[in-house]
Amino acid sequence: MPRALKYALIAVAAMLTASSALAHHSFAMFDQSKLVTVNGTVKDFRWTNPHVFIQLLVKTEGDGEVEWSIEMTSPEHLARVGWRPGTLKPGDPVTLAIHPMRDGTAGGQYVSGTGPGGPLVGSPTPSGESR
Repeated sequence: MPRALKYALIAVAAMLTASSALAHHSFAMFDQSKLVTVNGTVKDFRWTNPHVFIQLLVKTEGDGEVEWSIEMTSPEHLARVGWRPGTLKPGDPVTLAIHPMRDGTAGGQYVSGTGPGGPLVGSPTPSGESR
């Protein structure tokens, strides 16, 4: 294979990889200007790459429930501040502060929270420090 063609293919591959990486890290779907508090019960705590998710059952008026999908950062980042795969368990009552979805669907980006034992690990305290 000619050297110029080889370098051209490497350059194209690098550009395609970079564009998909940038697209993956977009948080445009979350309304960063709003902070919403959601109270519910953990349905599932998905400790998976590339992002951890809290599936939360939130009661509605009457006897209904709506499932919210709360996106967190990567397991690696969460582990650095003390989170573990067993930090939240199905049935745990939690109160979460989130940036809601722009389109109004039931979900958002995790900001902080309180679980059965108090403030969740890594959540900012009133002084602004992480716990």
